[in-house]
Amino acid sequence: MTTPEKPKAERDRPWIFRTYAGHSTASESNKLYRTNLAKGQTGLSVAFDLPTQTGYDPDDLLARGEVGKVGVPVAHLGDMRALFHEIPLERMNTSMTINATAPWLLALYAAAADEQGADRKLLNGTTQNDIIKEYLSRGTYVFPPAPSLQLTTDVIAWTYSNMPKWNPMNVCSYHLQEAGATPVQELSYALATAIAILDGLKASGTIPEQDFPVAVGRISFFVNAGMRFVTEMCKMRAFTELWDEICRERYGVEDEKYRRFRYGVQVNSLGLTEPQPENNVYRILIEMLAVVLSKNARARAVQLPAWNEALGLPRPFDQQWSLRMQQIVAYETDLLDYADIFDGSSEITRKVEELKAEAREELARIDAMGGAVAAVESSYMKRKLVESNSARLAAIEAGEQIVVGVNKWTESEPSPLASGEDGGILTVPEHVEDEAVEKVKAWRAARDQAAVDAALADLRQAASDGRNIMEPSIAAAKAGVTTGEWGRTLREVFGEYRAPTGVGQSVRDDAGDLAAVRETVDAVSAKMGRRLKFLVGKPGLDGHSNGAEQIAVRARDCGMEVVYEGIRLTPAQIVNAAVEEDVHVIGLSILSGSHLALVRDVMERLRASGMGDVPVVVGGIIPDEDAASLKAMGVAAVYTPKDFQLTDIMADVVKIVAARAEKAA
Repeated sequence: MTTPEKPKAERDRPWIFRTYAGHSTASESNKLYRTNLAKGQTGLSVAFDLPTQTGYDPDDLLARGEVGKVGVPVAHLGDMRALFHEIPLERMNTSMTINATAPWLLALYAAAADEQGADRKLLNGTTQNDIIKEYLSRGTYVFPPAPSLQLTTDVIAWTYSNMPKWNPMNVCSYHLQEAGATPVQELSYALATAIAILDGLKASGTIPEQDFPVAVGRISFFVNAGMRFVTEMCKMRAFTELWDEICRERYGVEDEKYRRFRYGVQVNSLGLTEPQPENNVYRILIEMLAVVLSKNARARAVQLPAWNEALGLPRPFDQQWSLRMQQIVAYETDLLDYADIFDGSSEITRKVEELKAEAREELARIDAMGGAVAAVESSYMKRKLVESNSARLAAIEAGEQIVVGVNKWTESEPSPLASGEDGGILTVPEHVEDEAVEKVKAWRAARDQAAVDAALADLRQAASDGRNIMEPSIAAAKAGVTTGEWGRTLREVFGEYRAPTGVGQSVRDDAGDLAAVRETVDAVSAKMGRRLKFLVGKPGLDGHSNGAEQIAVRARDCGMEVVYEGIRLTPAQIVNAAVEEDVHVIGLSILSGSHLALVRDVMERLRASGMGDVPVVVGGIIPDEDAASLKAMGVAAVYTPKDFQLTDIMADVVKIVAARAEKAA
């Protein structure tokens, strides 16, 4: 006798369907949002460009080449107004991936909602607002840890009173995994971050003690799910159980609903491949199953990358394909008809308990250091992530970790998905930046400057006095203050910060034949009369430093002298370092799509400084036609994600240096 299916009315509600989107201009992004909502998307997830994320206007020197490339530029209230044109914010669930400038973007959002006549207490959504992971992985931090954490606390305290349905902080382990974190590191580092924030919030006294459990209940998480399907699903169950334990035991939260592990997810982009990119469709589906199959640990919101994100920006069709994947799983399968299908599995329970035990050990280690902030400032967590990522890459290079189409079964038919005039990706026209520069200048010219000056003075005073920054920021937004002006004002009060790079001193020889490359480095160095010196630079605002760090580590392991000063350098600073250090080769890492403008600037400055004969190599997500353009500028070699053998890249770099040295001689 078969068991009757549950009545349709008893099905669980599906999670929120999102796509992570934003590009070129606010008006173009608005069109994309409204189109995606019409296709069945049930929430918005806003991607901001790098100048917006780091507090610069489009006409700032540091914004050059970056405007509109990896997200939408929002320079003032006019842009926020255009971004949500004809989208009723009172009825929308909006996630904003923003961290260092989270108070400002939330202020602009609140100001735009006020203009719509929305009730702030009904606004529903999330600001990521997790600055700790920015120091470890993504790099869009601005201020030192102490004032940054104060800004995070300001947002939490303000939303508690003014926007009670808002998730003021989304503890983000997603980028930790992208930086190489193991499941245990993802668990422990994210939970340590949440503990640091809640401890600080409790100590601040900004929320009455009896109401503290409600504030705990508004903390959400944003996680990653990779290809090790069973482990990733167990990781989510471990997250759920550990968070319940921490809330109950550390913070005395008695109500179960305030202890729930509420999380959104974007599945792994690190594992998406440039070779045979059509395989990424299967990877994305498998990774999604890890966060929706287990009901007790199911995501509240899911956004999926597109199959072609290792090639460049996805087009609307590519995002639609990922949205349809979610809808098919939610509505065409019987997934939502059942209780947790993994309850009672001894194998699942064993793996979950193993992950929890290891995570507790790592949490205790971090706690003994003084917590997450101390573990950031000492570079402990960053160093561990660099080591984990090195081990992952070494396993791929050695063939121990199989990646289909990359290190095994590499013979392939040409992909029709990646052909055509657009190359299978969306490109942002060069004129977008010029237009954004003109628009922000026009905005400044049209506003009441006296009102702007008064608002900035109050903002500066609030920051100096330690007052909550949110109301002065909203007043500044309504007065017409720009993102760059808000950022500059707080920089003047708090200062700026450069996080540790985590590029340690350990040497490994398990990722290809390092010995042979070391011998060549020694030989070339002897001929040149000094040790081969390699400058690794990250120009622009791109903070994704994983690739640059791994190149720096491998170059050092091959016997080169390495100069690596971290992220967010201007072309002028890179060229100045090249001159001062008298380097033999320069490697530029750019993942934001701004490679043409930034590399052109570096090459021109090198020639002007008399260093035009120093070879330059470039790595990043670079289409073939752009690679050809870079070589036409004089770039010696271009490396993309398909060039995963780092030791081979090192051998190539040494040959380039040797050839230039021989030519010069």
